[in-house]
Amino acid sequence: MKTEVKKNIVETFKKLNKTLDSFSEEELNTVPYKNSWTAGQTAQHIILACSGYPELFAGKTEKTIRKYQEFVPQLEGIFLNFSVKMNSPEFLKPENKEYNKNSLTLALQNIESDLLTATENYDLTLTCQDFQVPGFDKFTIFEWINFALVHTQRHTHQLNSIYKMLTKI
Repeated sequence: MKTEVKKNIVETFKKLNKTLDSFSEEELNTVPYKNSWTAGQTAQHIILACSGYPELFAGKTEKTIRKYQEFVPQLEGIFLNFSVKMNSPEFLKPENKEYNKNSLTLALQNIESDLLTATENYDLTLTCQDFQVPGFDKFTIFEWINFALVHTQRHTHQLNSIYKMLTKI
C-alpha cells in the first residue's frame, strides 16, 4: 500500500510542477477571466490546503473501526469531477497579491516531501481526531493523503485551463 501511495504522491506533484513551470512570472499573476484566481493564487490555495499534515498526523489518532480507505471513492468523485464549480472555505482562500513562482514551487516541494515522509513513518490506517472536513466523518491518514492528492489533481487541471486561456492554446 505505501509504495502505491508514494508513487501517487510523486506523480501528482510531478504533473503539478510541470504545469506550474509552464507559466511565466507575468502569466502566473494574470487573471485569466472574470471571477477567477490567478495561477499564483491557485498554487497558493493548494499550499494552504495541503499544509499542516505532519502536525495533524502527529496529533491524536485512534485505531480505525471502518475500512481505512472508505471515503477515497467519494473524495475522487467530488474533486475529480471538473464540471462542478466549488467554493473554497474562507481559511483556504489565497491572498490577492503578486506571487513568486520559485517560492510557490519550493513550498509545493516541501509539501510533497512531507507527504512522502508521512507515508513512510505513519500507520496510514489510523484515524486523525484533530480535524474534520465538513460533511465527512474523521479521515484516516490514508484518506487525508488522498484528499491532498485529488485536491491537487483538481487544481492542476484548473492551472492547465488557466494556462490555455492565457496563451490561447
